[in-house]
Amino acid sequence: MTKKRRKKKDRQFDKRREEGKKSSTIKELLSYLIIILVGIIAAQHMNVVVSGSMEPILYRGDIVVVEKTNLFSLQEINPNDIQNGDIIIYQATWFPQPVIHRVISTGKTSDGRTYFITKGDNNPTQDPLAVYPQQVIAKVITLGKNPVVIPKIGYITLWIRGL
Repeated sequence: MTKKRRKKKDRQFDKRREEGKKSSTIKELLSYLIIILVGIIAAQHMNVVVSGSMEPILYRGDIVVVEKTNLFSLQEINPNDIQNGDIIIYQATWFPQPVIHRVISTGKTSDGRTYFITKGDNNPTQDPLAVYPQQVIAKVITLGKNPVVIPKIGYITLWIRGL
């Protein structure tokens, strides 16, 4: 093989190698992007239990897996479809933080609006005010009658937030 031909083949080889590096870098960046997106979506479907009001079903520091009523403008669950026995997370008017409690009954106001009566399983009385569908943030996912829980991992979040 002549020197000219060899140089040409070497240049072609170098060019293919550079294209392979670029392709590899793009694949690596895409895989990082996918990992980040999956992490963000997964984090949006988890909530830390901050009190003992739902014991013995949910303990302080447990993480519950939830479906959201509004996840990036997508509705995973319709709050009007919530039923007695469902565990919901709602923005309470009587407490500054979201509350995780069970729906113990549903009703309708005189003007036909649906409302929920909620109670912590470990609390002696129901919550002080009714919950309306627009207050519902999420519903805890259950398998059978058991909520999907990752035990005690949420203590890290509680510690960081000083709760």
